[in-house]
Amino acid sequence: MFGLGFMEILFIAIIAIIFLGPDKLPGAMVDIAKFIKSAKNAITDAKQSLNEEVNLDELKKEALGYKAQLDKATEELQGFKNLNPMNDIKEAADFGSVKDNFEKLTQREPEVETKQEEVTFKKKKVKESSLDEAKKEHKTLKKEAKKQAEEDSDGDK
Repeated sequence: MFGLGFMEILFIAIIAIIFLGPDKLPGAMVDIAKFIKSAKNAITDAKQSLNEEVNLDELKKEALGYKAQLDKATEELQGFKNLNPMNDIKEAADFGSVKDNFEKLTQREPEVETKQEEVTFKKKKVKESSLDEAKKEHKTLKKEAKKQAEEDSDGDK
């Protein structure tokens, strides 16, 4: 009671007997009990009037109702999380060979890597006379190409 131990209560009782005397002590105890009872009643009335004004109970019920609605909506949304509309289409229609054909058409063929081979030429010793002949042949081919180009351009006019 109020955090008082047996020794403290005994000490208060001894002081009350000394100051009040044995004649007035029972009346004082009755008055103290009435005061405590009236204080409890006043506190209870204050709590009730406060609850009525604030409607704390109704607010709690309303909040719990909203919480229940949110929980229900959350559960519904969890069901939509893994929803795939393609599953419904697959179940509704049997694609069979069309599906296989589509997969074949959309598959890419693996790219073939082409190796480029290095070509190396061996040095060939050329005689000066054959080199001169190759140069002459090259000059004559150039002249023939020029003549043919001139004839083609004259023919187009």
